[in-house]
Amino acid sequence: MARIFCIANQKGGVGKTTTTVNLAAGLARIGQRVLVVDLDPQGNATMGSGIDKRGLELTVYDVLLESASVAEAKQYSSKAGYDVLGANRELAGAEVELVELERRDKRLKGALSAVAGDYDFILIDCPPSLSILTINGLYAADEVFVPVNPGFFDLIGLAKLQTTVKRVRTRLKRPELDIRHVIVNNFSANKANSRDTYRDVREAFGDRVIDTAQPDPNKTWYGSGVPNDGKITSSQSAGVPISLYDKRSRATAAYRVIATVLLQRGTARNET
Repeated sequence: MARIFCIANQKGGVGKTTTTVNLAAGLARIGQRVLVVDLDPQGNATMGSGIDKRGLELTVYDVLLESASVAEAKQYSSKAGYDVLGANRELAGAEVELVELERRDKRLKGALSAVAGDYDFILIDCPPSLSILTINGLYAADEVFVPVNPGFFDLIGLAKLQTTVKRVRTRLKRPELDIRHVIVNNFSANKANSRDTYRDVREAFGDRVIDTAQPDPNKTWYGSGVPNDGKITSSQSAGVPISLYDKRSRATAAYRVIATVLLQRGTARNET
């Protein structure tokens, strides 16, 4: 059965979509079967995977309203090498429509259970706000993956997400749900705010923080993460993951490491 990840942080601009798309591509490149679920009405994960959201006949909106199945609505991205359950502006209306429906918080989980055996990883890209869409993503997930940018307000968003996860765990009876993976985006060891953010998340989450590099015994260790790489923005404009835009970029190497770490962590958990 697929491992289902919710990529979330209750602050915008931290790189949730960038993480989702590039992690999906990294996993696909090492032979994993991947489905990306775009739960953000902006549809950026859809577009970033090389799929035109304007041409979609069926989206995650139809799945949440149970007028289509995941199998019917998903699209294969030949550019990225994985399946996408896409989104567009129509999804914004789902928040209003779901309020009065039964199992409003649990619809995505039910839909994904029908295809969980077809994938190794399902990555859910959530909107930054705490909404019915985000709660659906958290309830459907086995593991929460949190990207943070260097800075005080990003850490506040992370703290808010911790509170939300605890509420979902208690109120919706998902005792195993937890933040299991944290990555620092736009990391630069030369900048104090990067070093401070890495230190803070490492103190709070320990080994759940993913390092994309190893300490150099000849240098002071300040931590690691996904480096600030201008080619990520260029790859987004091109509608492809960074690994396809520039295979030799530092960001491509970082996402390759993250994908490998997730595989190793899954193996370790299965052995315990």
